[in-house]
Amino acid sequence: MLLLLILLAAAALVWRFKAFFKFFDRINKSTTQLDVRLSFFVIVALVTTAESVGAEGILGAFLAGIVIKLLEPHEETKVRLDSIGYGFFIPIFFIMSGVGLNLRTLLNDRQTLILIPVFLIAYFVAKLAVFPVLKLRFKTANAFAGAAMTSTTLTVVLAILQVAEHLHKITSQQSGAFLLAAIITCVVGPLLFNKRYSTEAADQKPTTVHFIGTNLLTVPVAQQLAKSWYDIHMYTDREPNYRAFNSETDVHLLKNLVPDDLVAENVFDADIVVLGQSNSKENYRLAKAAKQYGVNRVIARFEDPNILDERKETLVKMGVEVYSTPDVNISMLRGLIETPSTIQLLTATESGVFEVQLRNHKYTDIQIRNLPFIDDITISQIYREKRFVRPSGDTPLKLNDRILFTSSKAEAPRIRRELGKLN
Repeated sequence: MLLLLILLAAAALVWRFKAFFKFFDRINKSTTQLDVRLSFFVIVALVTTAESVGAEGILGAFLAGIVIKLLEPHEETKVRLDSIGYGFFIPIFFIMSGVGLNLRTLLNDRQTLILIPVFLIAYFVAKLAVFPVLKLRFKTANAFAGAAMTSTTLTVVLAILQVAEHLHKITSQQSGAFLLAAIITCVVGPLLFNKRYSTEAADQKPTTVHFIGTNLLTVPVAQQLAKSWYDIHMYTDREPNYRAFNSETDVHLLKNLVPDDLVAENVFDADIVVLGQSNSKENYRLAKAAKQYGVNRVIARFEDPNILDERKETLVKMGVEVYSTPDVNISMLRGLIETPSTIQLLTATESGVFEVQLRNHKYTDIQIRNLPFIDDITISQIYREKRFVRPSGDTPLKLNDRILFTSSKAEAPRIRRELGKLN
């Protein structure tokens, strides 16, 4: 029953400090580091509680991690805690675990030598169920590579072995066999992955963009989008526009723009749908239909400010991205006056501003300074979890980050392809 006190203490800490982290975003935190201090207080409090009721301190540490996650700390707080954890505490934890491993004694024990391959096989067998699941999405070789990678295990094994030894449920020899087998999985798993994994066609699939509305505004944009990054199709229900532009780009003539007919023609089967007609009411109707169908990004043109003002709140709730030609022209002219170098960068022929969504797991949790191509790009902003993160050399990248960077137009395709590769 005393173990319940740990959970009660964790719940009390969540209730007590939930409001603090919301308040913390609004104050100057350059020197206070209150978020880090509070995190350490939570860790010490729960570890002490666990030790006091006769449980393992590591249980309190795990609960502390859960509590801090529930408190929803700012991204900068996560970066600081990662730096402290991976830079100091976790290496000490592994070092002390290695110090307690007596290889000479283990390898001289015949029973232990038998246990090591048995446990190693058990680690791999435990992840066999992953293979058929991965095979549903990947080819056989890549599914095998993924299953091999998931079999790697060490951190949780170390924690469990410490608890088991303290409870006298296993001997030091058995613990050493478990640990050595886990270390071997961490060597063999990545080697098998690198040996067997190869790029699939889906990894290189370009973003599908469908334009509804073929005119002097949308056709030049479609022509200038890089063909290697985007699969572009244009649609119109106006025969004169079709005749005027079908020789310039890929244009499809439709009988009408009724949503049900657009679905039947697979017009909404795209990553991005751009509604570029001049008719704001029609764009609003089609934007709603596209979002209801499940299109990830819908970009709609609204030339009538009255319609936009009336329905802007609805559009924002739906997740529709809105633009108007007058607003774009005003913004460009103001930018040309206020920040001419930025406009020159946007319109330069040799360099430019680019955006890519990080989907390549190879680069997740890697600090920006350690990217192999960091000398070729400058990362200016990262959009993460509906907010912008100001990047520094120590900032780690996270999966699905939208990275805004400047680079030469010769290097940009390679970098975008590498960061955006799905693996």
